[in-house]
Amino acid sequence: MCKVLGVSKSGFYKWKGKHLQGETEREKKKAEIKQMICKSYHENYGTYGSPRIHDDLIEWGYHVSQKTVGRYMKEMGLKAIPEEKYVVTTDSDHDMTIYPNLVNRQFNVETPNTVWVADITYIWTIEGWLYLASIMDLFSRKIVGWNLGSTMRKELIMEALKRAMTLRQPGDGLIHHSDRGAQYCSKDYIDELNEANVQISMSKKGDPYDNACIESFHATIKKELIYRSRFKTRDEATKVINHYISNRYNERRKHSKLGYLSPNNFERNYQRSNLDSIS
Repeated sequence: MCKVLGVSKSGFYKWKGKHLQGETEREKKKAEIKQMICKSYHENYGTYGSPRIHDDLIEWGYHVSQKTVGRYMKEMGLKAIPEEKYVVTTDSDHDMTIYPNLVNRQFNVETPNTVWVADITYIWTIEGWLYLASIMDLFSRKIVGWNLGSTMRKELIMEALKRAMTLRQPGDGLIHHSDRGAQYCSKDYIDELNEANVQISMSKKGDPYDNACIESFHATIKKELIYRSRFKTRDEATKVINHYISNRYNERRKHSKLGYLSPNNFERNYQRSNLDSIS
């Protein structure tokens, strides 16, 4: 063969060695990237698709296209777990005052503390039901106040509101949006909002899409955490959920609406840009 090609044996074997070495290096790189894809996928409970995993890889210093990430995921049989469909659980059969919808599904806001959205969800433990009341700032999708309890009384949501107010210290003009549930329409809760000069907004009856962002958060926490766990007690669930919201969702979980930043990182960028514009 060497005579036919007109090359020496030493030259041929040198070329072959380099060629095989190149193939080996490519295979090593591919294996390394696949390993990091698996890392991102499993650290995020199997909920990340190729866009978020690609963003993780870029952060970790890997220069690879989203298309390649998608192809490697397909080769490994990795597929993001889909979101749940909405289930209506609100009790709006009461005679209390209902407020108009001021948000009208305009979920993209440009400044913090412009619109907060609130909702309650259910969590099963062997000890019995646990209820999570959450308040999200639409600006960053950050959960700014939450509370867990064994009953769905108004005190559950009032404590979540108190924590949000203490953390954020919003000015006048904030809109608080919720469903028409009896807790959110209770006199004590409405009085708290009025005293803080908060505008009150409520969804149409039986329409979860009017409050889709907070509904989506509750679907996310169930998919990523609750459905993967078996909580023996309410206290156990409370500790795990508190840690998830503080250290996982707010601090680390990438959000497509935020350019694949976490809520906290999105707010940090906003604060830095404001400081730069002042200076």
